[in-house]
Amino acid sequence: MFVAPDPGLMRLRNSSRAVIGVALAVAVAELCGLSLTASITGGLAALLALFTVLDPTVRAQRLTTALLPAAGFPVLALATTLHGVPLARDVAFLAVVFAGVYARRWGPRGHALGIFAFMMFFVTQFLHARPGQLPELYAAVGLALLSAGAARFVLWPIERRTPPPAAPPGLPGTGLARPTTRQAFQATAACAFALSIGQALSDDRWYWAVGTAWWIFVNTTSRGETLVRGFRRVLGTVIGIAAGLLIAVPLHGAPAPTAALVAVCVFGIFYTAAPSYSWMMFFVTVMAGLLYGLLGVLHPGLLLLRFEETAIGALGAALAVVIVLPVTTHAANDAWIQRALHCVRASTAAALDRLAGDPDADPAPHAAELELLLGRVRMALAPLVHPLSPLRARKARARQVLRLLDDCAREVRGLVAVAADPQASHDARLAAACWRVEAAVEALTAPHGAPELTAPPAPRPAAGAESALAHLHGLEHALVALAAPLRTDPRAPLIPAA
Repeated sequence: MFVAPDPGLMRLRNSSRAVIGVALAVAVAELCGLSLTASITGGLAALLALFTVLDPTVRAQRLTTALLPAAGFPVLALATTLHGVPLARDVAFLAVVFAGVYARRWGPRGHALGIFAFMMFFVTQFLHARPGQLPELYAAVGLALLSAGAARFVLWPIERRTPPPAAPPGLPGTGLARPTTRQAFQATAACAFALSIGQALSDDRWYWAVGTAWWIFVNTTSRGETLVRGFRRVLGTVIGIAAGLLIAVPLHGAPAPTAALVAVCVFGIFYTAAPSYSWMMFFVTVMAGLLYGLLGVLHPGLLLLRFEETAIGALGAALAVVIVLPVTTHAANDAWIQRALHCVRASTAAALDRLAGDPDADPAPHAAELELLLGRVRMALAPLVHPLSPLRARKARARQVLRLLDDCAREVRGLVAVAADPQASHDARLAAACWRVEAAVEALTAPHGAPELTAPPAPRPAAGAESALAHLHGLEHALVALAAPLRTDPRAPLIPAA
């Protein structure tokens, strides 16, 4: 969580801005005299707007933020109206689950709108909102979205200078390009299981099981990814409950320290979301405990119930991905690794063009995309490197792949920094080194039967003016080393026995 790369300090800046946006939303709701329930709803709406709107351009982000009420307001009305009609409420909730997951087929905007719609239904259950509270809930959400927009597009427009890299889409030809229909059925089945068992456990707090099942399916593709995500969610929840017993319960809902700790949790959610799902869930769980303290309902038994409902939701997700239209982990592994390697080649080519004097060439977006792709690779390989995985040979192979891809990313970041230096000049040796990198990527991504790679004999160049060559040489070494784990039988030992 603390040593993960943060190019341009984007995670740090985005996390800090999220605290400002959520605090502004709550402050505006309080100044307008809205109830505590409405203020909490507004704060959560602002958090969601800043967390889920990930369009590749600022203009698209503005439009998606403006469309959030179109997804959230009807769901708020439906959820509050059906609050006292359990059967109809449950059916409507499952319909929202299916539609919210299916909407991901329309890219980042559909993804954000689907999550926002689901969470508006969830929040009404969390706060036990009634139809009479609907006008102030609408006001709170509207003010929150304006506050989040002001923080994002006016007060701290990070993306205006540094456009966010587009989230990597599914890969054509792998069976992963449009998983939304399959995932919609899987998520609905998981949430139906979680809802039924969760209600048998608690008539009042069953929604935590449904929320767990829903969020486990966000940004997962394969069966293994989903199972590992469920485990990490339970782990983060357990640690968060322990912290809640030590922090949230003794506070008894005291406003000032609770507000300060909620701000810390908001920062932690955003800062840890990319590198560590378990730590993100830790902060989510602590924040939930603090909010329950503000509402005056927090006690140790409630935190225990939170764990039980989380375990039910994780079990529902695990059963769904194993039984309902499963996709194997291997297909996701291969697809994302191939995509990352192609991005390495694109970054190298753009850096070479920049060093050759092309002012329009910019390797930075490719390097940013590579960081996102490596996140997807880590998620895809997570089932193999998990401590509980019994597949020792595959675990060793997966760990080596991750280490070498991290080496590639480090060399790419160094190359981008060199290319950005206006004093860097073109060297004829750069073209040859870049060509060798491209050839190494081609050998790794070509169909079976491509020629074997051999490590370059040339020594690593000295620092200073030849730093670009040093990064290219390190990149070539990492790519050559990747041939062993990627081109041999996954079940064979990584190093043959003597």
